[in-house]
Amino acid sequence: MKIRSFLTAGATALALSAGMASAQALVYCSEGSPEGFDPALYTAGTTFDASSHPIYNRLTEFKVGTTEVIPALAESWEVSDDGKTVTFKLRAGVKFHANDIFTPSRDFNADDVIFSFMRQHDPEHPFHKASGGTWEYYGGMSMPDLVESIEKIDDLTVQFNLTRPEAPFIANMAMDFASIVSAEYGQAMLDAGTPEMLNQNPIGTGPFKYQAYQKDAVIRYVRNDDYWGDPARVETLIFAITPDASVRYQKVQAGECHVMAYPNPADIQAMKDDENVVVMEQEGLNVGYLAYNTTQAPFDNANVRKALNMAIDKQAIIDVVFQGSGQIAKNPIPPTMWSYNNAIEDDPYDPEAAKAALEAEGVTDLSMKIWAMPVQRPYNPNARRMAELIQADFDKIGVTVEIVSYEWGEYLSRSRELDRDGAVLLGWTGDNGDPDNFLAVLLGCDGRENSNRAQWCHEPFEELIQKAKILPTQAERQPLYEQAQVIFKEQAPWATIAHSVVYMTMRPEVDNYVVHPLGGHIFNAVGLK
Repeated sequence: MKIRSFLTAGATALALSAGMASAQALVYCSEGSPEGFDPALYTAGTTFDASSHPIYNRLTEFKVGTTEVIPALAESWEVSDDGKTVTFKLRAGVKFHANDIFTPSRDFNADDVIFSFMRQHDPEHPFHKASGGTWEYYGGMSMPDLVESIEKIDDLTVQFNLTRPEAPFIANMAMDFASIVSAEYGQAMLDAGTPEMLNQNPIGTGPFKYQAYQKDAVIRYVRNDDYWGDPARVETLIFAITPDASVRYQKVQAGECHVMAYPNPADIQAMKDDENVVVMEQEGLNVGYLAYNTTQAPFDNANVRKALNMAIDKQAIIDVVFQGSGQIAKNPIPPTMWSYNNAIEDDPYDPEAAKAALEAEGVTDLSMKIWAMPVQRPYNPNARRMAELIQADFDKIGVTVEIVSYEWGEYLSRSRELDRDGAVLLGWTGDNGDPDNFLAVLLGCDGRENSNRAQWCHEPFEELIQKAKILPTQAERQPLYEQAQVIFKEQAPWATIAHSVVYMTMRPEVDNYVVHPLGGHIFNAVGLK
């Protein structure tokens, strides 16, 4: 692929080259295409980077660079003594964007909050099925069971009535699925018979306005000059979609991109040695894993799953795939997160024992699929190579592996299916700094058809995580999460592979980029010197 090939593929209509000539245009070399622009429908960081971060706001948000929750569309909030009523006081004077098919007639108010959540919550809501998608995050976080009702007290006050206390609720409101969309725009698109426009031609309250998208090539945003917060520092934000990490680096070197995500680990040292490139790094709040489909034989047998785990040479994966930028994972949460159970011992790498354990379970001549992601992620810089290494490891114990992959959106969609064959490589970067965001969202029973790609539901584990989320303090919650990790290790719905260091590469003129521990790439405070 030539460095400038995307400029001759029709993207010139979006004036990318002209944008680079202006000091007021910031160009980000992203690793893949978004699935859409309505973040409530998706879970992938690639999609959130292109949608929830530039276009939308939430009631609360995380201070960039931290997991500290700060006011956003809600100026303040109150939680009742029993923890079951949360009242948000909304910010006045917030403007929604306009586009070529809709101009808002009013400011943001409580109706937009209710619409944003009830379309996900209520199967009878007119937008629930009209969106054409699944509300994956909302379901995976047990929100349908948690939210009893949402009430409009007045235009600038909204009340969430919960069925139980929920310790991470305020932080959850800062997550991408909780982005606030325009009820007025939604109704207008329903009336026009085009509800998909919320996803294809998005309107939010965020620091940038969506302008245009050419699939697999480029996304263009312009600054929202009516933004309620500090205005973006650049007039134009451009996502140059560039799946190949080497090409992304070449574009940064050539001045065609200012910032790139997910460099090849093999290139890190050369980047650090390049005086015309800045490399930022931070230990990632993430985990990469291989999720078995625990509803399908023989992967419904925990002894089989543990046997396969013993066949994986994780150190070789760290050496070859991560090249020093990762560490072996033994638990489903990262070691930098509170409640991490360091006393747990990882599965040993022991191919002979693995083979004997399979034979003891009557499993011989096993053939399976391993799914390899088509894009780089912070928790897995090269899924295809990782799959090849696991394929070779499994071959040593008599297990035949076929490696499969799909386009990223299709990969995410197909991997949710309960009858999916084999095991899927995926991972997670924390969304709110809480263990619940890993243990409940990825491994809880409510996520089996959504974010829980192991399709695993284990009642002793479920009891612990559900009890933990209603307790008010970390000190009370921590022992339950530690015990849940013990059960996870015994049951082995995943092979935990790695936690990675996150690197961001940029040109020296980029000013005030902050590596976000929750994995998002956020540009509203970024400028160019």
